[in-house]
Amino acid sequence: MTDTVDRIRVMVVEDHHVVRQGLIALFSTIPEIEVVGSAMDGMQAVEMFRKVVPDITLMDLRLPKLGGVDAITKIRKEFSGARIIVLTTFDGDEDIYRAMRAGAKAYLLKGMDADELLKTIHAVHSGKGRISAPIAEKLAERINSQELTTRELEVLERIVAGRSNRDIAADLYISEATVKSHINSLLSKLGVADRTKAAIMAIQRGIIHLN
Repeated sequence: MTDTVDRIRVMVVEDHHVVRQGLIALFSTIPEIEVVGSAMDGMQAVEMFRKVVPDITLMDLRLPKLGGVDAITKIRKEFSGARIIVLTTFDGDEDIYRAMRAGAKAYLLKGMDADELLKTIHAVHSGKGRISAPIAEKLAERINSQELTTRELEVLERIVAGRSNRDIAADLYISEATVKSHINSLLSKLGVADRTKAAIMAIQRGIIHLN
């Protein structure tokens, strides 16, 4: 059996109990992996990381209290060498972009087989990054797309929430004409023709998250 000192020390961050326990159970069957901690929300993940300082962290993106990207950012700010693998169901280009920009070393989608998960853990542990071709393609598309401004994002959030132009103007203390200008700009950047398509795309890409 692999000596304990040679094991890869892993922390699992996942809010769904069954998934979290499933991963822990899987790793218990693999001699070279040792689970040293687990967390069910982003704040707990940061605290647990400080306590156990794992070699590898598996991090979901949608987490209570503190989202995965923010948790990655906080951990990497304190531990610049932290090696974090995103493990999520979300494959929107904005989700991928934000996670990798925050410092994730790999991006996996739930549903991959155990072999792929282990290969990724070993690759990241050895200092390499690892993302699949489809994920890399989406990341490249996002990098080459136009950034929405902070104000455009605020307007888009309210479009997704079903707010009218008048409501948006009141929310943001700007004129309806200015709201229309921001909408025209964000429609152009997203490459869509109307508000409904903009809302759908915002959710699909992970630009806006529904609670």
